[in-house]
Amino acid sequence: MIPETHYAKTPDGVYIAYQTLGDGPIDIVWQFEWMGNVDTIWEYRPFAEWFRGLASFSRLILHDRRGTGASSRNVAPADLETRVTDLKVVLEAVGSEQPVLGGALDGGAANVLFAASDPQRVHSLFWWYPTARVTRAPDYPYGSSPEILQRFRQDTAEHWGTDTYRFGDWQSSGADTEAVPWGWLSRQTATPDVALEMAWIADATDVRAAMPAITAPVLLLARERDRETLEYLATLLRQPQIRLFPGEDVLKIHEQFAVLDAIREFVGIELAAPELDTILSTVLFTDVVGSTQKQAAMGDHRWKGLIEEHHAIVRDALGRWRGLESDTAGDGFYATFDGPARAIRCAIEITQRVMALGIEIRAGVHTGECELMDGKISGITVSIGARVAAQAIASEVLVSQTVKDLVAGSGLAFEDAGEHDLKGVPGPWRLYRVAD
Repeated sequence: MIPETHYAKTPDGVYIAYQTLGDGPIDIVWQFEWMGNVDTIWEYRPFAEWFRGLASFSRLILHDRRGTGASSRNVAPADLETRVTDLKVVLEAVGSEQPVLGGALDGGAANVLFAASDPQRVHSLFWWYPTARVTRAPDYPYGSSPEILQRFRQDTAEHWGTDTYRFGDWQSSGADTEAVPWGWLSRQTATPDVALEMAWIADATDVRAAMPAITAPVLLLARERDRETLEYLATLLRQPQIRLFPGEDVLKIHEQFAVLDAIREFVGIELAAPELDTILSTVLFTDVVGSTQKQAAMGDHRWKGLIEEHHAIVRDALGRWRGLESDTAGDGFYATFDGPARAIRCAIEITQRVMALGIEIRAGVHTGECELMDGKISGITVSIGARVAAQAIASEVLVSQTVKDLVAGSGLAFEDAGEHDLKGVPGPWRLYRVAD
């Protein structure tokens, strides 16, 4: 039986197609990693068996990313932050309060951001073939080389939607006795231009900086050959578990049941609720450039009126972009956000609007693990955010490397601002200015 498809409407008017299957004691949300269409996945036996296996001990929740599948296709592909926001809309629609988050490959990246930034909403996570970063880097030798990624993009551009299309090495590995219909699956997912944009977003994303803030248990699953990768990723997590399976190629269909058993055992264990003493958060710092000189030139009374107008603009922008005001000192603001793209857009808006007052601000944005003390956010992340802002010049928004990595696909553009020594923070820091 194929589940009935429903729609959840996002605040920006996008329709997200979703399904639920099963009536188990827990909710499992599965994030499609690359291809997916909630209506047609059931026509391909391996996918159908996998999802019915998950639904055998849970209420399974599936949804298509915006721009793909049965969801609205007349919109741009979702960046990481938007995927989290859209998932929350689906969870609200189905009444899921604390689901288990599951995914494979880069499909698990959005789960990382969700679990790190909203820990009270997440029971646990499992990640099949975890891909915290697609591209190889000096500190991440487990990614794909530029040559492989280029071949993949070329194949996508030239063969997407045809029977000659191949996704990675699955086809040659003998993943199943029946041929994998990549042409049909790709056509049901998206058009080639959208597929290429999704590939670019995945290649530019790196969620490693968010992983230490996850307080929930995380199960990492892969082949024995991937032990080194999983052991490295486990060092970034607080409550990691690893399950490795024998063999060298992609799991064959009859082996899926061993993976399902591992997941069932993992989510069936009664886990103590973690203390929410930390949370992944994005911090924004702003202050008026040359404020002392302007105050001296204007006089205290006129300056007071100007600052009140400045504060009104900042608070209006914070409300629009869902920022929380944490502190105000003189002409400076410190605010927090649950998503880095919103923090950047808020900073851009403030920068542009205060020009009408005859003043300019500088702004800095950083994302990291923050401590919760009496309901307020503190810690080294806050200090780094303040130091990033201090490096900015008039009407400039600077962000850290972590922020840039997390907003791939958001439509924001950046220029390299070089390496900087941040006062009191070890090591050089690569910063980027937001391009208008």
